[in-house]
Amino acid sequence: MSALKLAIVGGASTYTPELIDGFARLRDTLPIGELVLIDPAADRLELIAALARRIFARQGHHATVTTTTDTTTGVHDADAVLLQLRVGGQAARDKDETWPLECGCVGQETTGAGGLAKALRTVPVVLDIAERVRAANPHAWIVDFTNPVGIVTRALQSAGHKAVGLCNVAIGFQRKFATHLGVDPELVRLDHVGLNHLTWERGVTLLDTPDATTGTEVLPRLLTEHGQAIAADLHLPLPVIQRLGVVPSYYLRYFYQHDQVVKELQDKGSRAAEVAAIEKQLLELYADPALDTKPELLGQRGGAFYSEAAVQLIASLLGTDHRTTVQVVNTRNDGILPFLPDDAVIEVPATVDATGVRPLPQRPLEPLYAGLIASVTAYEHLALDAALHGGRDRVFDALLAHPLIGQIDLADHLTDRLLAHNRHHLNWA
Repeated sequence: MSALKLAIVGGASTYTPELIDGFARLRDTLPIGELVLIDPAADRLELIAALARRIFARQGHHATVTTTTDTTTGVHDADAVLLQLRVGGQAARDKDETWPLECGCVGQETTGAGGLAKALRTVPVVLDIAERVRAANPHAWIVDFTNPVGIVTRALQSAGHKAVGLCNVAIGFQRKFATHLGVDPELVRLDHVGLNHLTWERGVTLLDTPDATTGTEVLPRLLTEHGQAIAADLHLPLPVIQRLGVVPSYYLRYFYQHDQVVKELQDKGSRAAEVAAIEKQLLELYADPALDTKPELLGQRGGAFYSEAAVQLIASLLGTDHRTTVQVVNTRNDGILPFLPDDAVIEVPATVDATGVRPLPQRPLEPLYAGLIASVTAYEHLALDAALHGGRDRVFDALLAHPLIGQIDLADHLTDRLLAHNRHHLNWA
């Protein structure tokens, strides 16, 4: 296969060098000939592109890096398009993480009221980009890393786009479990199930070889020998994890310890402010013409291991890997979780190759998890309806349906605040 053309929408993100590092190191898996960085922030775009070229050069990678502020131009003839945009930037994120706290609710950019605000701003923009991709190359894959990934991916797939969602939670668990076990990460396979940012590891299989289909179940061993470290990493009580016998994602804290998390956030301040300070330092580092590797500070920005997951996913989808791989992705349910509608987007292991994405069958889900998944899926359906069609009533309905809210007066107050803080991003408000 000839060298590929990839485009990154949101290419001026301070996170982009993490992707570049992965593309450079894993060039045998994913042969890139041209990488296009697309972003309206022209000044930052050139800064990131210059660093990308230096990282490629250091690794002996001969791909060209180009930039544009025009999406239509940038995605022309692209084999795959990665979406990592943030409508409204860190300033909007800061609001998402702040005003819900005024009502005693979690302030977070991917769930609750803040997550809904981000979805309302993001879905119309992403769908416009996707239409441009489809017009430029209807065979191109769209890989969405833009939060809230589940809602955004559902919007893309419902509109008929060739899209799949990707999150770094699963690969993060894989890497951490592999470290605890002292094995290569490719030998660790997860029984990962749920929705984006609402998942549980119900099992961990240690394979004899990376291509093996069976292996040894080691989750009980992990919980016995490394439970304290796992619990500390998730900021969840060890006895709860031991009693459940599963490893919840970090995001389950917002549901399992909602009031405690609200107090912590009220005392600590927003993550957005912390990220903004990190980004300022990163941009200063990126401006150094001698820098030709991703700086260590980038690890504090978030999104660890996403580059490895993205490379493997794209390589499988575009056929450069020449294998059928098993990867955790966000994709259409189609009966895999029978208590959800077919068009719901779930996050589960799937076989991936040049013919597409096929989620693996799941054993029956315990009511403790199925109930919460069903509830959040209903919210996501209403959230997408609000993002597509607008209207205060639709926003209110989505908030009322969210299991972290669910009260009339609370949903009403949150609706008013959401609209007040996002009016200039919503063409219907």
